[in-house]
Amino acid sequence: MPVKKLTEGFLLSIKHFIKLDFGLLLISTLKWLLISAILGGIIGSASALFLETLNWATNYREQHLWIIAFLPIAGIIIGLSYHYWGAAVVKGNNLLIEELQSPKNVIPLIMAPLIFAGTIITHLFGGSAGREGTAVQIGGAFADQFTKLFKLKARDRKVILICGISAGFASVFGTPLAGAIFGLEVFVIGSLTYGSILPSFITAIIADYACKSWGVGHTHYSISVVPEMNSINLLLSLGAGILFGLVARSFSALNHSLSSLFSKIKYPPLRPFIGGLVLIGIIYLIGNTRYIGLGIPVISESFVQQEAYYTFAIKLFLTAFTLSAGFKGGEVTPLFFIGATLGSFLSFFIPLPVGLLAGMGFVAVFAGAANTPLACIFMGVELFGTSSGIYIALACVTAYLFSGHTGIYRSQTIGAPKHLLLKRHQFLR
Repeated sequence: MPVKKLTEGFLLSIKHFIKLDFGLLLISTLKWLLISAILGGIIGSASALFLETLNWATNYREQHLWIIAFLPIAGIIIGLSYHYWGAAVVKGNNLLIEELQSPKNVIPLIMAPLIFAGTIITHLFGGSAGREGTAVQIGGAFADQFTKLFKLKARDRKVILICGISAGFASVFGTPLAGAIFGLEVFVIGSLTYGSILPSFITAIIADYACKSWGVGHTHYSISVVPEMNSINLLLSLGAGILFGLVARSFSALNHSLSSLFSKIKYPPLRPFIGGLVLIGIIYLIGNTRYIGLGIPVISESFVQQEAYYTFAIKLFLTAFTLSAGFKGGEVTPLFFIGATLGSFLSFFIPLPVGLLAGMGFVAVFAGAANTPLACIFMGVELFGTSSGIYIALACVTAYLFSGHTGIYRSQTIGAPKHLLLKRHQFLR
């Protein structure tokens, strides 16, 4: 008798699922497939245009180095643009995170052209910045327009914003899995938004495909030697991860400190102008352009040869200074530079292959600074392959832990503390 009742109950639940739940899930999936296809195509195409324009700006600057002398003028143009037309979107990525946490107003579409133009100008005239922030803001701005277009409910607006962030990140780096996880992970430390997981993945994959379909390529990195994991290498990986986490924390702290310093200049457009004057002097004293722009050649170099001890530190300071002064771009590619060159240098002390340490640092410093360890693990696997996956994962989670609750995104909230010590002791945050 009990068996018969269990069987009847099971069949009844299956019948109910087929009649109601399955139909609702299918309709929801088809809805988000349609939205994701349109959104992913738009954002992926926008990323393709952005990457091609950025390549042009970088090549032009390197062929006409005299243009760096106009960096202060470029700065005041960016400053005036945001002062008069972009006051509502000047927070950039932090605005997207705030809207995800507490939805209020649809993000103005002007965020997209302003960050696009601001980033290109920054790179063209010699600022040290990245590209992730631009792609994410373009994605978020385009995505939020769908709220009105499709008359989405409040709960769906959060999903669409996550999709926009995921698509921008995925398409600009060519890492759809990492992009999807980044969108789910970035706005609350220690938490994932699983309710948005399917739309996030679909949009990220389509955006990446759309970008590549325009013939836009991405830089390829490789780790040539990966030793077998053993107890010694486990400890070495943890030690490297601690250093990566501390450097990530240093970058975030310096970025916030310099931002506070520049905020003392009451007229915002003057901040990048003054910052540009200082940057010209620093670049002149350095005597080369290794540390400005994205720094892709140096990143590639760090995988095959040991870098000097000061390489990562110079890039760390220049990027924090550039962005704090009000120039536009992102932090992620400079963090790749900082992590890869730091890992490359650490091969002098840590008996692991230089390419492996460079790859570990590449993603681990980003994991610590952005508080997104899972996205960075996926990125490491997508970029370097599965053979180095264990080393990548150890470095990322350790760096995440030792970076504390600071980060490059001030608007992140703490969903769950990284460690009980970080909850008990304020000075460890």
